Amino acid sequence: MILTIDIGNTNTVLGCWQGEKLILTVRLHTNRDQTADEYCLLVAGLLKNRGIAPGEISGGILSSVVPELRKVMKDAMELMTGRGFLCVGAGLKTGLNIRMDNPAQLGADLVVDAVAALAKYPPPLAIFDMGTATTMSVIDETGAYLGGMIIPGLRLSVDALSARAAQLPYIHLGPPERFIGSNTIDCMQSGAVYGSALMIDGLIRRTGEELGRPVTAVATGGLMAVVHPFCREPLHYDENLMLEGLYLLYKKNRTRDAA
Repeated sequence: MILTIDIGNTNTVLGCWQGEKLILTVRLHTNRDQTADEYCLLVAGLLKNRGIAPGEISGGILSSVVPELRKVMKDAMELMTGRGFLCVGAGLKTGLNIRMDNPAQLGADLVVDAVAALAKYPPPLAIFDMGTATTMSVIDETGAYLGGMIIPGLRLSVDALSARAAQLPYIHLGPPERFIGSNTIDCMQSGAVYGSALMIDGLIRRTGEELGRPVTAVATGGLMAVVHPFCREPLHYDENLMLEGLYLLYKKNRTRDAA
């Protein structure tokens, strides 16, 4: 069994793979203050609660956008399983042709999303990932990673609005009941969700114009589950894109020593 781990700024998602099948996903809060010993106990307990013993895990790979947790989680998983773990970063074979000004600046999460999307969908691609930040990655028809956008995340934007506007409350992000809100909360939910959906629709069209041909749009990330039903442009919602990309990278690099 292979364990894939996506460490985001807000949440960390674990995926257990049996052969080519993702059999389990677990989500936990990302805590920058926890030690390797604490993460070892936490993850082991979560897996045992779902019927998986740490000894069943034969290897794994992790991606982190939180630099200080990269080594902490790697040490924790190696302590828990007694196996070496790969990390997405320098030295890992990805097969991705990155044409940015400084390829080393490309975040590990964007690399993993791109690897997974290229394996599943025809380029050119526009890949959207809605988490703490909303990102768009653009891949041309040859499979080259051109760049993209980093946009303030939906939850982050709504919380900032509530914090800076004295009469606006903090709200739960869910599907709006109507396009035109009739009270403050409805107006905020509609603005957040429909505004994000319309932004994605517009970005898909503009990216196609920029590349001179239509793009295949792929969407993932925790908050995309709320937004994608309200998009009008064709959009492939792929909840486990990151975990699939990590598993592909593990298979590509598993004969190498863990990084």
